[in-house]
Amino acid sequence: MLVGGQKLFRQLKDLRVWRFFILVVFFLMAVGGILFSLSKGAMEISLGQIWQSFTEESQEPWAHVMRNIRLPRTLVGALVGINLSLAGTILQCVMRNPLADPGIIGISSGAGLAGIIILIVFPHNTHLLVPVAFLGAMGAACLIYILAWKGGDIQPMRVILAGVAVSAFLGSFISALMIFYSDRVHGALMWMAGGLSARSWPHFKVILPYTLLGVLIAFYGAQKLNILRLGDEIARGLGLKVEAVRIGLTAVAALLAASAVSVVGLLGFVGLIVPHAARLLIGGDHKFLLPAAALLGTGVVTISDTVARLAFAPVELPVGIIMAFLGAPFFLYLLRRES
Repeated sequence: MLVGGQKLFRQLKDLRVWRFFILVVFFLMAVGGILFSLSKGAMEISLGQIWQSFTEESQEPWAHVMRNIRLPRTLVGALVGINLSLAGTILQCVMRNPLADPGIIGISSGAGLAGIIILIVFPHNTHLLVPVAFLGAMGAACLIYILAWKGGDIQPMRVILAGVAVSAFLGSFISALMIFYSDRVHGALMWMAGGLSARSWPHFKVILPYTLLGVLIAFYGAQKLNILRLGDEIARGLGLKVEAVRIGLTAVAALLAASAVSVVGLLGFVGLIVPHAARLLIGGDHKFLLPAAALLGTGVVTISDTVARLAFAPVELPVGIIMAFLGAPFFLYLLRRES
């Protein structure tokens, strides 16, 4: 028994070391993605100049580009990556479906419809964009939750089917609004594609408080997510109020997704790819999975946005196109594996 206990202790120690190593790798990837985004573009900015822009008040053109264009855009991209990755991680556990993603199951469409209404119909009320998008996301989430409920439990496949139906239904309203308000459609089209073009300090100030709030609540709920993984019956036996926790965590995911959508538009597949990659490397313990997904999401979005800027320069692609190019085959692979 003593030998068995020592072996188990070594295995747990090795697992902790591995998880720490993966978190360090993801952290370095996040930092690398941010530096890559800051340095590359129409004007090359060296690492020394990046450091100098933080420590000195230089009036050189590169300093202006760095402080007023690259830095806010990169920070917005990092926060969007964190929000969508955490939202996807939470939804995959709460909905008990590895294919759950804010974009795929329709939550982003709910936020998108609400956002389009503000942008096109009430353009002078953009200060209401995030709270209205949250209401839209939460409404879509509740509708999907009701449609996926059968026999006293959530059916994972019904989550995807309900999400596709809800997304198509809400998408038809978005298309109708764009037809009726065709004179205001250009900005909405760019918003629907999901992009970081022209994102600046005001956008950073909009998304930052929602990111901080969502991250704090998500990390606080990590243990509850671990209990939900065990199944509803076991979770209830452990004293967890399953439905209240599920609804509360869904609201957190909706807030994170809505704040991201309200700033960059309908950016899809981040919440699908990142949680899976992080879970594959670090395991299903949400105490480690949530920070790993946040760090990896930062790296994925900032690197993808930089590639979108450089691939066909001087033409700039929305980062949503890059994510769709990567995410659609990944989704089909997961769909075949789960079926």
